[in-house]
Amino acid sequence: MPAWHHWLLSHEVGIRLAAFLTLLVVIGLWETLFPRRPWQTPRAVRWLNHLALAALNNALVRLLFPAALVGVAAFGESRQWGLLHLTALPLGWRLALAVIALDLVIYLQHVLFHALPLLWRLHRVHHADRDFDVTTGIRFHPLEILLSLGVKSGAVLLIGAPVAGVIVFEVLLNATAMFNHGNIRLPRRLDRVLRWLVVTPDMHRVHHSVAEDEANCNFGFNLPWWDRLLGTYRAQPRRGHRRMTIGIRGLRHPRRVTWLPGILTIPFLAPVAGYVINRRRGFEGE
Repeated sequence: MPAWHHWLLSHEVGIRLAAFLTLLVVIGLWETLFPRRPWQTPRAVRWLNHLALAALNNALVRLLFPAALVGVAAFGESRQWGLLHLTALPLGWRLALAVIALDLVIYLQHVLFHALPLLWRLHRVHHADRDFDVTTGIRFHPLEILLSLGVKSGAVLLIGAPVAGVIVFEVLLNATAMFNHGNIRLPRRLDRVLRWLVVTPDMHRVHHSVAEDEANCNFGFNLPWWDRLLGTYRAQPRRGHRRMTIGIRGLRHPRRVTWLPGILTIPFLAPVAGYVINRRRGFEGE
């Protein structure tokens, strides 16, 4: 086993924490100095509540599943389960294929969370944010985090993802989610090139529009290819990035959508306007 593989495994927690803190600081400063859009809610309040939610989610996962996704990958690897274990590919190739396959799973999961009303109730916690910045990328209900962990665990076992591939995927997913939720502006030419390689903030911001047809596009978090290949790509919002409205119609009260107690109760509210995909007619509210 290569030396870098051992190093990655032994430093997994530190790598993930360092990546998270570095991106939080860098993107936070970037959007402070050069914001793409004005904020609707005081940033300190949003950051405090979103970071508290992220801490709660992390503590819950570590309490219920101490080894988390890396433990699942180690279990599967020890028993040689999964499609990639049927091949004789070198570790580097298996790692790359695992990252790409897991990213496709996350794309499909994201579509499913918009398509099924019960799952949308959980996912609307993420969309109910009236602003769009780096901390929106960590704003998810604990029940959605646990469901997502279950989906990813099944995918890891089916794919036969190596432990190192899972670590790389988790770091990349967290990093790109924070990047593409940043309230930052990229030069137009750079954005056009980058969005062939990674989901950019302007690409993903469309997905957070109150307009149902716009919110049901650009589902990718990391790789942008699935939206283009599967017909869910939209280049720009119709009203432009500064004039578009972020959030969910019917869920606009600051205390309900900004403070942690309100955020945690959003899935249990009566149905409000939303972005549930209707198979026959396209996109409509819940």
